[in-house]
Amino acid sequence: MLTYLALGDSYTIGEKVPFLENFPNQTVARLRQQKMKISDPLIIATTGWTTDELQAAIREKGLCETFSLVSLLIGVNNQYRGRSLENYEQEFTQLLIQSIHFANGHSDKVFILSIPDWGVTPFAEGKDRIQIAQEIDAYNTVAKKITQAHKCHFLEITNSTRINGIHEDYWTEDQLHPSAKEYAIWAERLAAMVLAAQ
Repeated sequence: MLTYLALGDSYTIGEKVPFLENFPNQTVARLRQQKMKISDPLIIATTGWTTDELQAAIREKGLCETFSLVSLLIGVNNQYRGRSLENYEQEFTQLLIQSIHFANGHSDKVFILSIPDWGVTPFAEGKDRIQIAQEIDAYNTVAKKITQAHKCHFLEITNSTRINGIHEDYWTEDQLHPSAKEYAIWAERLAAMVLAAQ
């Protein structure tokens, strides 16, 4: 039986969607459809978390077991709060190394998802959408570089949020967080990447 640890923030817990419709649970459902024996995901994520807050939560839980696969999606709240790119680079690197540790040292079992662009949402009305996009692109460039340097997998989902951002059914009623329909896209891509890595 494979095990799955999902680390992140609101995008991982699935703010405003039923629990089974967040992307980790949808990913597991797709893997089971492919006859993969995998347990329900262990999700460590809370809306609003930054990189250091996720680190603190991991320490508080005292996790010591290892997992067959680990996903990490973090950084949007760093960007939202105006934290520096250098700070993100340092703390993201620490989280990535932790993720590899949770995967029992197997970097090829660690999957990093790019940060979605919340600047396309109705919630961002009146804000500088171009600046938001540029900052998120910078964060993702750093994350991808670090991910590849550690020989982990990097899954691009940002473009999907930008393409689908014009359609209201891809967002929840808060007009900020993705709907289950958007998470299904991420889950399909992640499940395919996991299967290819087996």
